[in-house]
Amino acid sequence: MLPSIEQRLASEIAVKSTQITATVKMLDDGATVPFIARYRKETTGGLSDVQLRLLETRLQALRELEKRRAAIISAIEKQNKMTPELYEAITLSEDKTKLEDLYLPYRKKRRTKAQLAHEAGLHPLADLLLKNPMIHPETEAEKFLKRPFITEEGDNPGVADINQALEGAQHILIERFAEHAPLLHSLRGYLEAHAVLTAKVVKDKKDIDTRFVDYHDYHEAISKIPSHRALALLRGEREAVLKLKLYLDSEIAEQKRDTLLNPCEALIAQRFNIDNQKRPADEWLTDTVRTSWRSKIQVHLQTECMNQLQERAETDAIQVFAQNLKALLLASPAGPRITIGLDPGIRTGVKVAVINATGKVLTTATIYPHPPKNDWHGAIETLKQLAEQYHASLIAIGNGTASRETDNLVRDLVKKHPLLKLTSLIISEAGASVYSASQLASEELPDLDVSLRGAVSIARRLQDPLAELVKIDPKSIGVGQYQHDVNQKQLAQKLDAVVEDSVNAVGVDVNTASMALLRYVAGLNSKIAHSIVTYRNQKGIFTRRTDLLKVSGLGEKTFEQAAGFLRILDGANPLDASAVHPESYPLVEQILTDVKLDVAALIGNQTVLKSIRPEKYTNAQFGLPTVKDILHELEKPGRDPRSTFTTAVFKEGVETIQDLHPGMVLEGVVTNVAAFGAFIDIGVHQDGLVHISALANKFVNDPHAIVKAGQVVKVKVLTVDEKRKRIALTMRLDKM
Repeated sequence: MLPSIEQRLASEIAVKSTQITATVKMLDDGATVPFIARYRKETTGGLSDVQLRLLETRLQALRELEKRRAAIISAIEKQNKMTPELYEAITLSEDKTKLEDLYLPYRKKRRTKAQLAHEAGLHPLADLLLKNPMIHPETEAEKFLKRPFITEEGDNPGVADINQALEGAQHILIERFAEHAPLLHSLRGYLEAHAVLTAKVVKDKKDIDTRFVDYHDYHEAISKIPSHRALALLRGEREAVLKLKLYLDSEIAEQKRDTLLNPCEALIAQRFNIDNQKRPADEWLTDTVRTSWRSKIQVHLQTECMNQLQERAETDAIQVFAQNLKALLLASPAGPRITIGLDPGIRTGVKVAVINATGKVLTTATIYPHPPKNDWHGAIETLKQLAEQYHASLIAIGNGTASRETDNLVRDLVKKHPLLKLTSLIISEAGASVYSASQLASEELPDLDVSLRGAVSIARRLQDPLAELVKIDPKSIGVGQYQHDVNQKQLAQKLDAVVEDSVNAVGVDVNTASMALLRYVAGLNSKIAHSIVTYRNQKGIFTRRTDLLKVSGLGEKTFEQAAGFLRILDGANPLDASAVHPESYPLVEQILTDVKLDVAALIGNQTVLKSIRPEKYTNAQFGLPTVKDILHELEKPGRDPRSTFTTAVFKEGVETIQDLHPGMVLEGVVTNVAAFGAFIDIGVHQDGLVHISALANKFVNDPHAIVKAGQVVKVKVLTVDEKRKRIALTMRLDKM
């Protein structure tokens, strides 16, 4: 028998079955991954959030597999065609492909030529010729001629002559070969190892296409094609620029189809003991083998092979997107500082928004430093007055159109008024326009024009990237790789999981968080998040975590899942501002009694906390991992896992691609990481690419191991292609 789902998961994730069983039970009972990872370490044996996400995904896939297995068994049994051998093969199949191969002969299908031949009684002829090649096909076929007749399925043309008899027998064998599960398994394996994908440009697109020029005459083993290349090829085919075709590597080498059997045809012949020894039926059997591959099996398996290539490429692309999104969400926050947000524009002006330390809008304005008005000095004066009036310390500049021109304006402001002590940064504004026009923005900023909401979003992103970016559909943030070409449902599920894990890793201030942020807290959803904000607006701020139980729709189970991730700063109980779960408060009380301190005196008291032996406080409910987590949290409650805030400084005088030259060393910000390298914003309105081979002075298998979105890096310019707007960079500063 096949191992249980729990045993298979344990093998895949390389943990004990008991860990899997306990975790599956919690997931089935409605527990969330962030809650299990943070507060049920004893139960899971310390499974990480990454392992838990994999477990959750694979659990669903394996359960769907078992559901399909049961449906196949039921369908075959209803046909009274189940045998002990077939049942064993089905129950031992480890993946859906093998299951479907076994079910293929029993699947309901439209009336095929092979079925018509069966009805006409030609299967004995097929069996005889396959079993004994010494029989003369034409002589034997004469015995199977039959007039047209009618069946329950409809009219049957019968067998008019010898040629029809042999053709019908051939259809029967072709269908038999194409539905033979072990043979399909062998052929699939060979194709996966030896298939070569070729691409040719469509003739009338050759001289006008520039996007897919690298693939106009291309071939590569399908097993070696990286995800970004596969998605580019598939997009080129979808847009009717490229023609894709699969060949066996032997066919590529020969550049023609030989009269001999190719390797896949040879596998078919070998499986059914067909060997052309010049016996009477050998030529007919060899032709049957060749026809079965070229007209039926090859088409099916090549389609399957291309689908697998696409699925593999999509999976990789989704993973890349998820890693980039996580890095962006967990980027360093500037913190609660009064910030001026600038959404640059030329003709329509630069939109200005000033927000306080909690993100509330203090005032807005529009300045026109660029053509056609060119009110440079007036714009500087306006910004100076706003900075003085509201004591701003940060200026966030969106990186869209006119960003470097606006950056120069702010540099001039800082230079002319050093006493303001302003720090300016250019940050990504990807998705800001989407947010500005959203329903959420209308609710948050009802009195602001859409054009000004972007400036608010830009300023808030600098203060707290996570809190602001959760308001935007992750697919609009601009860190994906061929994001519109992948399975949108899988992409959405993966990105939602990334956002959920990021939000819960940082924690949320329940008294200031937006509905968009609250809905990602473990156990909460949009409806409960709305209820929390409504309660907060009507009743005032929460002073205790237990007050959350008064919120409509937030019951004990939801409270259990969410409470540890919701913070109440300056509340009645200092523990409510920490990641210590309310269920652990009694344990903290026991510690307080033993050390003879109140909670305020214990929090942050490293001397006392380091002297406590965690083993002393373990019991049936709280194991050593939980006790250690509690003591660690008490040292610095509500600690932010994000790194210290840093900024990139773009080089003065380098504002367009024309200002670049090889050898120039610049500072930049990683905007996107792909399987083939990293894109860097160096302040010229066109990101440069550091190829994977130029990321480090060593072999790099995964770019994410070296860089992440939002990271500040130093790069050297290698080449500049102004016409194609391509900038090649290297992080290997000692080499050109």
